[in-house]
Amino acid sequence: MTLLKDPRTRRRRLGVVAGVTGLLAALLTATPALAIPDPGDTPAVERQLSRSDRADVAEAIAAGEIPGVGEVVHSANIKHLANVPKDVLRDKNSDLAFQGRYAFAGNYDGFRIYDISNPRAPKTVVQVLCPGSQNDVTVDGNLLFLSTDSSRSDSSCNSTTQPASEKSSWEGMKIFDISDKRNPKYVAAVETACGSHTHTLVPERRNVYLYVSSYSPNANYPDCQPPHDGISIIKVPRHAPEKAAVVGFPVLFPGEGPDGGGNPGGPTNPGVSKTTGCHDITVLPELDLAAGACMGDGILMSIKDPEHPKIIDQVQDNVNFAFWHSATFNQKADKVVFTDELGGGGAATCNAEIGPNRGADGIYDIVGKGDHRKLVFRSYFKIPRHQASTENCVAHNGSLIPVKGRDLMVQAWYQGGVSVWEFTDSSRPREIAFFERGPDSATDLTSGGSWSAYYYNGYIYSNDISNGFDVLKIDDRRTDPAKWVRLSELNVQTQPDYFGW
Repeated sequence: MTLLKDPRTRRRRLGVVAGVTGLLAALLTATPALAIPDPGDTPAVERQLSRSDRADVAEAIAAGEIPGVGEVVHSANIKHLANVPKDVLRDKNSDLAFQGRYAFAGNYDGFRIYDISNPRAPKTVVQVLCPGSQNDVTVDGNLLFLSTDSSRSDSSCNSTTQPASEKSSWEGMKIFDISDKRNPKYVAAVETACGSHTHTLVPERRNVYLYVSSYSPNANYPDCQPPHDGISIIKVPRHAPEKAAVVGFPVLFPGEGPDGGGNPGGPTNPGVSKTTGCHDITVLPELDLAAGACMGDGILMSIKDPEHPKIIDQVQDNVNFAFWHSATFNQKADKVVFTDELGGGGAATCNAEIGPNRGADGIYDIVGKGDHRKLVFRSYFKIPRHQASTENCVAHNGSLIPVKGRDLMVQAWYQGGVSVWEFTDSSRPREIAFFERGPDSATDLTSGGSWSAYYYNGYIYSNDISNGFDVLKIDDRRTDPAKWVRLSELNVQTQPDYFGW
């Protein structure tokens, strides 16, 4: 283990090297659903660097400007407690959910359940093979929900990949009974328009609503034609999940023209994704409030009627944001953090050339009351450590660290690792801790790193795309009070009420 003495100043000379400049340019100007026809946040990018560029990376490793390949580094207030490598499920790891002493980890090949009762030694309970990207996962009581966002021959776990041009292909939501954690049972499937890139739980007493986010990459998808300016809403009766069905498709961006009423994207806004759907939605059920990251738009919504969400405010950032990816409220619900997944998750964007404001978080204050609330931009946050040109790095999935009176967040940055940062002053965010590995490769630009990093019951859990499941512990006076906050369940996009609103 190596502790970096001066993480804020290292890697300043590393940037976009010649061997990947053309690839990066294409990534930054294309619609970030780059993994077509294998949709997902992390395209299967692999590009070998030139001999001189490989020498530059090797020199930077030797000089200590970046860690060695796979070398673990972190700030002094972070401890790396455990790592569980990938096993049966060999594809990319994706999102995480939690319930009691269990963690549920998505993988493009299916999902894996861990027993985390001893966070220093997580144990695999079961691995379920059920291919279909992204396999984002959530849990509610005895039910587990799994997103499928790739063309499959049918809805079964034995399905095969089909060309996106096939009208008979299936995409959507799968539902499992997890009352027996060692033997999950597949109980239902619901097909949705454009599949399910991500989904969000909106719980009620007898039913669970699923807000299914997806977007239309281009006109070559016969079952997913633009404009696709809404979300699919699935109603799942808790005691009869086999009756789950789509109950609505509210259009969030009504308007004329092929792009509806969302951000029109290029050519007027080159590099900005036109809005043809949402990537992710986060809800505060107790406040009937939601925030959506919808390609070219950030939105604030009322969900008083969960089957008919209504936009309260809508913002765009055509200077620095390329692809609105996800949203996180603070505890008081007077701020929201939006992420920009510049390059679709497959580009090396954490460097001096891209700078601190692109591929970053955008912090917005929420001002006003009720349906008159507005989103007001305050600042950007990006990790202060430059990454190598072989490391895909951009803002990705994170969660609040629950400390009353402070706004603290842990966040994944792909091969940029895991960052803990504070935005109590929304105009002056700052990092307070980090964990990362050296590049997965010193010669190729590859897709790897932390997909999701979430705080749950005293520990940080990270699902690394290529390196498996990591458990971290932060010891810092600013985050220490969070150790006393205990949850029985956590789906990060369904934000809990930690202290009472």
